[in-house]
Amino acid sequence: MNCPFCNYHDTGVIESRTMEDRQVVRRRRYCKKCNKRFTTHERIELMPLVVIKKDERREPFSRDKIKRGILRACEKRPISMLQVEQMVDEIEEKLKQSSGNEIKAQVIGQMVINRLKKLDEVAYVRFASVYRHFEDVGSFLKEIDRIKVSKKKIKG
Repeated sequence: MNCPFCNYHDTGVIESRTMEDRQVVRRRRYCKKCNKRFTTHERIELMPLVVIKKDERREPFSRDKIKRGILRACEKRPISMLQVEQMVDEIEEKLKQSSGNEIKAQVIGQMVINRLKKLDEVAYVRFASVYRHFEDVGSFLKEIDRIKVSKKKIKG
């Protein structure tokens, strides 16, 4: 670490402490030449997630985009912001744990659909209608029939 004042190459650490849920290390340092003190912050740098769209375009992962889609699907439903936040956190964490840093948009969409299906059927159908591009009432009815069939299998 070079001193920001005199650019000397040798500095010492006076004190270290973790911050932000142990994701950042704050260090108080001093220069061994000019004796001035300064602070550095070290944080883990992960490879940013990249989303591969249907048309093969790539764009940075946006948790806000997922959250907006879920909120739109859950509008006027008995679903709390806490539940939405937990769902987004869960999806983001799962994506970060995946083997690569490039994720297909379809994979993310399927993760959202799977969670919404368990949480609220109406929100699920709303999200699925956009995600799967329902073009007419028949598409909605087919999806609703699938929900009914899966419920019958569970009950009986």
